[in-house]
Amino acid sequence: MALSVSIEKKLGDFRLAVALETDGAPLGLLGASGSGKSVTLQCIAGTMRPDKGRIVLNGRVLFDSERRICLPPQKRNVGYLFQQYALFPNMTVEQNIFAGVRSGSRAEKRAVVQTALRTYQLTEVAKQYPKTLSGGQQQRTALARILVGKPELLLLDEPFSALDSFLKGQLMWELQNVLASYSGDVLFVSHARDEIRLFCPRVSVLNDGRSEPIAAIETLLTAPQTVSAARLAGYRNIFPLQRINAQQAHLPPLSLTLSLPETDGAAACCIPDAALSVVAPDTQGAIRCEVRGALYTDEKRLLQLHPSDAPEDALLCLCTADTPDGCADSGIWITIDETKVFSLKM
Repeated sequence: MALSVSIEKKLGDFRLAVALETDGAPLGLLGASGSGKSVTLQCIAGTMRPDKGRIVLNGRVLFDSERRICLPPQKRNVGYLFQQYALFPNMTVEQNIFAGVRSGSRAEKRAVVQTALRTYQLTEVAKQYPKTLSGGQQQRTALARILVGKPELLLLDEPFSALDSFLKGQLMWELQNVLASYSGDVLFVSHARDEIRLFCPRVSVLNDGRSEPIAAIETLLTAPQTVSAARLAGYRNIFPLQRINAQQAHLPPLSLTLSLPETDGAAACCIPDAALSVVAPDTQGAIRCEVRGALYTDEKRLLQLHPSDAPEDALLCLCTADTPDGCADSGIWITIDETKVFSLKM
C-alpha cells in the first residue's frame, strides 16, 4: 500500500509545492496554520485540482496533469475525516454509517452497518442524532462511516484541533485503537508535534506551502534541520547567525559569539534547553541575565531572560527546575554548553 504525491498549486500569492510518499505506516504532515496542510488534503481527495503534478495511490493514477487525468472524489476511494467530522445532522448514527456503505444489497448494507456499530462501540447510540453524542462518539461515527466504504487511504485533518485537553486525550486512545485495525495508508495532518508523535513514525514538515524531506519523527524532535522544523518541534531559542570563520558564529540578536562548526546552508542556530544551565555567579563563562517574565509549567519554570550585554529587545527562554527563589529581583547567571547548540537551514 502506498501513496505518492508530487503536486503544485497556486492560490493568489500562496504557492503549494508538496512531494511525499507513504510506506504503509501512518505519515504525519506537520505545519503551522496557513502552511497548506488542508489544501494538500483537498488536492489528494479530489475536492481541489492541483495546477500540475501527479498523485498515485497503490499504482492507480488519481491525478496527472500531463496526461490530463483527474479522477472525481467518488472514484478515488479516499476517506477524508474533517476537523468537525461533517456528520449529517438530520440522520441517526445508524443512518450516517449506512450512507458510507458503497456496495451490496440493502440487507447486506444493513449487516455491514450492524458490524460497524459493534466494532466502534456505537450500538447503544445507534438511534441518536449527532448533536446528542459525545465528542468521542461523533468521531467514531465519522470514522465508521468512512471505513465501511473500505477506502485505500485515510486523510485525517487535525482531528483534535477543537477539543479540550481531557477530551483530546480520550479521543487519541480511541483513534489509535481504530487505526490499529485499518489496513490502508494514513496521512495525518496536524500543527501539534505530540499528536504526530503518537500516531506517525515518519513526518514531513510543511513550511509556507513547501514540504520538507520526510524524516523519522524522533529525528525531527531531536535533530531538526530547518528553522520551521525546529519551531514545530518545540524549540524556542532560534537566532539568525553570521559566520565568523569555520568554527565560530556570531548571533547578532544576543551580541554573542559561539563555537559552532560550519554547516552547509546554515543561516540560524538553536540553543536548546539542554544547552542552558543555571549556575553560581562566579562560574567561568557565566552570563548574567535579567528575568523579564516567568511562567509555571508542571514542576518547572519557563523564564524569559535578557542577557546583560545583549540589545534591549534580546530574549532567551529557559525551562528549568533549578531556578532559585528571588531570581526575579537579583537576576540569574547561566552558561551555554556550545556542544549542544546546532545549526539550522532556512
